Amino acid sequence: MAKRLFQGVIHQMKEHVDRVFGVVDSDMAVVACSDLGRIGEQLSVSTAIDQELVSVGGYSFKSIPASQGIEYFVFVEGDDIVSGKYAEILAVSFANIKNYYDEKYDKSNFVKNIILDNILPGDIYIKARELHFNNDVSRTVILVRSIGESDASVYNALQNLFPDKTKDFIININESDIALVKETAKDIEPADIENLAKSIYDTLLGEFYVHSVVGIGTTVSNLKDLARSFKEAQTALEVGKVFDTQRNIIPYENLGIARLIYQLPTTLCETFLREVFKRGTIDSLDRETLTTIQAFFENNFNVSETSSRLFIHRNTLVYRLEKIKKITGLDLREFDDAIVFKIALMVNQYLKNNPTKF
Repeated sequence: MAKRLFQGVIHQMKEHVDRVFGVVDSDMAVVACSDLGRIGEQLSVSTAIDQELVSVGGYSFKSIPASQGIEYFVFVEGDDIVSGKYAEILAVSFANIKNYYDEKYDKSNFVKNIILDNILPGDIYIKARELHFNNDVSRTVILVRSIGESDASVYNALQNLFPDKTKDFIININESDIALVKETAKDIEPADIENLAKSIYDTLLGEFYVHSVVGIGTTVSNLKDLARSFKEAQTALEVGKVFDTQRNIIPYENLGIARLIYQLPTTLCETFLREVFKRGTIDSLDRETLTTIQAFFENNFNVSETSSRLFIHRNTLVYRLEKIKKITGLDLREFDDAIVFKIALMVNQYLKNNPTKF
């Protein structure tokens, strides 16, 4: 549809521009042109073209900005000042007409407005009817966050993985985050969505060498709840960054108590830690003691299994547990004390990662 829009503008302007001009895609293929016979032609350009005005190979090029990154460039025959001015003016015209079309008719832009809460709930279904958008399906928001430098390859990879643009929508959120709004079966299992997220992670790492983490929102059955699913995927990534840095796939439904702690004010968390550790602070525990505690939790409070895991004698482990009891007043062999201590460790970790959240 964008190509038809561009061609319509070109048809209106070609009498006023005294040279050949048109639009090329990111592969330098002509998709619209004042000379209809050149549509489909591949321009030979040796220099990389970005947002700035560039003159190369006898043409002046200028990018056409869009909400999903740069997909098209204006080209004007000639590399003089006049050609450059034509290119800049045409780029503005093309960008405005495309943005107007996207706002009014583009389904991907509609979905983006929903998940970012840029449209009133009452207007969602009115707009959906205008766009003939299918309401009677389940959808899940999967949020992909690139670690380190990110580029267009992530967006392009997701488009290749999910080419059906009538069902699945790939949306740029910011420099590091890309949302996939995936149409799913109503009876789909959470494990199937996790496997899908894992395939995305593996593809980005294996083919593009991009490290990422993937947050998964809950599956929703109506459009207005897509914003909630998106926020859940965001929360999953933020909570995972604090409490589970080893995981690459983080479903919101599996966050458990970490989600509750993440939503608490830091002042309340600090009060809780002071009440739990009346005899001494949690920071007074050395690394060996913390390793012992972690192993004890992972082995379900079993002294024999924990001592084997740590390659220490059973009596040594008992001595360490007594030492912890003496320092903190909590006996990890007692279920209630162990639960309190586990929560306290998570709260302490949360405070270290979010010192000024509230």
